[in-house]
Amino acid sequence: MAEAKHEIDRLTDMLNDYAYHYYVLDQPKVSDAEYDMLLKELIALEEANPELKREDSPSERVGGQPLEHFSKVQHDTPMLSLSNAFNEDDLRDFDRRVNQNLGHEATYSCELKIDGLAVTLKYEEGRFVLGATRGDGTTGEDITSNLKTIPSIPLRLKEPVTIEVRGEAFMPKRSFTRLNDAREKNGEALFANPRNAAAGSLRQLDPKIAAKRNLDIYIYSVGSILDRQIPSHHEALEYVNKLGFKTNDQHKHCKNIDEVIDYCNSWLSKRADLPYDIDGIVIKVDSLADQQELGFTAKSPRWATAFKFPAEEVVTTLRDIELSIGRTGVVTPTAILDPVSVAGTTVQRASLHNEDLIREKDIKLGDKVTIKKAGDIIPEVVNVLVEHRTGAERDFSMPTECPSCVSELVRIEGEVALRCVNPKCPAQIVEGLIHFVSRNAMNIDGLGERVIKQLFENELIEDVADLYKLEREELLKLERMGEKSVDNLLKAIDTSKDNSLEKLLFGLGIRYVGSKAAKTLAQHFETIDKLQVANREELEAIDEIGEKMADSIATYFEMPEVTELIEELKDLGVNTSYKGPKPVAVTESSSYLFGKTIVLTGTMEEMSRGDAKTEIEARGGNVTGSVSKKTDLLIAGEKAGSKLTKAQDLNIEVWDEARFLQELEK
Repeated sequence: MAEAKHEIDRLTDMLNDYAYHYYVLDQPKVSDAEYDMLLKELIALEEANPELKREDSPSERVGGQPLEHFSKVQHDTPMLSLSNAFNEDDLRDFDRRVNQNLGHEATYSCELKIDGLAVTLKYEEGRFVLGATRGDGTTGEDITSNLKTIPSIPLRLKEPVTIEVRGEAFMPKRSFTRLNDAREKNGEALFANPRNAAAGSLRQLDPKIAAKRNLDIYIYSVGSILDRQIPSHHEALEYVNKLGFKTNDQHKHCKNIDEVIDYCNSWLSKRADLPYDIDGIVIKVDSLADQQELGFTAKSPRWATAFKFPAEEVVTTLRDIELSIGRTGVVTPTAILDPVSVAGTTVQRASLHNEDLIREKDIKLGDKVTIKKAGDIIPEVVNVLVEHRTGAERDFSMPTECPSCVSELVRIEGEVALRCVNPKCPAQIVEGLIHFVSRNAMNIDGLGERVIKQLFENELIEDVADLYKLEREELLKLERMGEKSVDNLLKAIDTSKDNSLEKLLFGLGIRYVGSKAAKTLAQHFETIDKLQVANREELEAIDEIGEKMADSIATYFEMPEVTELIEELKDLGVNTSYKGPKPVAVTESSSYLFGKTIVLTGTMEEMSRGDAKTEIEARGGNVTGSVSKKTDLLIAGEKAGSKLTKAQDLNIEVWDEARFLQELEK
């Protein structure tokens, strides 16, 4: 046993060192054949002595057992998106705001904005324990098993530190080409671009699939670190590099905004030569103390921005205009183009938005047009090359009847869009069903667009209530519906019955009611029964609910078919009550937390950090992710680290969890 342990430890350490030099340093020590031979030897020893297998064994990267679903993960510090800068003026405005708020000139750290999937990695005493997606910024998905298959993510660090880092997982261009070549040979749908391929790979329930996709990662920030102070962002990158993480070697420390602009401009022509896709440059204030001082807006950090490259414009031919019907009946024209490569992907369709835009740009079928991707994402027609017309081009006219149900199309006063107002329109029904099951609505995993259309075409569903009547045997008869996928789907549908009311309200697709308004309504009325009987005046009296939205809500619930649908959903066991914390009318005199800027740190035993944040906000407090002079209160759980130290240095009031719970009970 001792001899086997010694050999397993020796091979594990040796192979991890080889992998580090190969995948992180790009300095191979041995041939691929020798590495594979040693790995097979290790796996054989581990199979004979499973109790001796180490957590950081390279055999972990082969991929474990398939998961049934991804569990949710609450981020300790939100993973916010970045504000955008599109030109030199935007960058100088960003610099001016930063310097004005700080009272001195900042220095910056610039790095390539890798086009992949943002993830967070947690290590305890040097061991990789959790990896998650960004999700909505507050809550992500646990994809630890899939991330373990990425060779450049260390399973054990070079020092036994407790740390959280964030990075961009991506698929190199070469891996993307190989993957699509293989999918084409197998008759499978091709991925549109490396970003989609990377995201799709990391959201596979079977880690063995992710292991075959040859993904990579660059770490771009430290989320938190226990018992260590690092003064700047560029030094943080140097530190995590020493721990064994892979960082991008193209990052640069810039003394001023002029150097930042030079760095951004230098990549305009070089980006295509990289072995991976980038969609801009990330600019961060380098001093971490300055970052804490600047803080955050509701959506993004004030100390960082993303410079977006000017959209690449290319010329192609517009062959046809296709019409689609959205869930609200709006008719949207889409240009059908000769395939052309734009910003790294093949484009065959581009949005034309509405009839007025087609007339304004004088678009004809057969025209040569210039297209670009707005924000490097959505293809759109920029203009028509009139000088290339031959006379063979044809005018396009919007139809007078819905292409899906042949009902008369109408243009509502004050709107530019044509609309189908037939509530039984098949296209609207399908789009409404797709919306109902989406992530911000009922969040039913496994019910994507393809499955919804398949269910509708096979006459298994006509409205959202039918989703809760689906039976196992009828699902098994459908194409690509195996026993396991059907069982998972039915389980996800059943789980969705317990969602809080705001999810259902948003999913119903009431015009003008977004996810935020849905939550406001759910909190105020608490049950759908009370909301159904509310009149327009009651609705308008609610904060954030204007006259237009109030009229839309009242009109919706006045329809007999809506009343029938709600009753049917209740009979099927769908929850119609609000399950979240009830908002409390708070004032400075009724809540100590009112108006205070509060930071949460460490591990809490009685509740999650997300729940604590919700309770604070319900009492009028504002939760931020970093300690600064503007912080009024720090609530410290177990293993509170550098944030606690900084709060004590700044003489900021500190509570433990017990004191916080006492305040909540008042």
